[in-house]
Amino acid sequence: MSFVYLLTGSNLGNREGNLRKAKSMIEARIGNILALSAVYETEPWGFTEETNAFFNQAMKVSTLLSPIELLDELLNIERELGRERKMHKYEPREIDIDILFYDDQLIETKRLIIPHPKMHLRRFTLAILQEIEPDFIHPALKKDISTLLKECGDESWVRRCTYERGSESEREGR
Repeated sequence: MSFVYLLTGSNLGNREGNLRKAKSMIEARIGNILALSAVYETEPWGFTEETNAFFNQAMKVSTLLSPIELLDELLNIERELGRERKMHKYEPREIDIDILFYDDQLIETKRLIIPHPKMHLRRFTLAILQEIEPDFIHPALKKDISTLLKECGDESWVRRCTYERGSESEREGR
């Protein structure tokens, strides 16, 4: 049994619903969700054109899948939820699922790099992951998530969603 940390994100369509569907599919096809963050609304990171804010959520999942099997299954889930990968790296998407960590392994192949190579540069990733695992030690950087967040130079905004006025789908009349 291995433990993986994933970050889901959506900035197209019913963002909240997209995260909910991804969570359900991950639980059915990847493994048990052991920890789940709140949903956060975050500033788009790395985009050159203006786009919608993202909804993001982090989770810790137990799995029997190998790293490559995990990647393939997550790509299948993204495709089934409407993700079309194009040539541009940063583009609006119904769903994005990033593998942040796979146990404490360091993996670098043509298809997969773990830990996620840019996670320590992204405030939204660190802030959300800190909610569920603040003391996890990044296996390459040898620092815990809380320390990496304190040291992160990214100043983009991250807001915890409260849904006091109803869920996103209710606000959009769905």
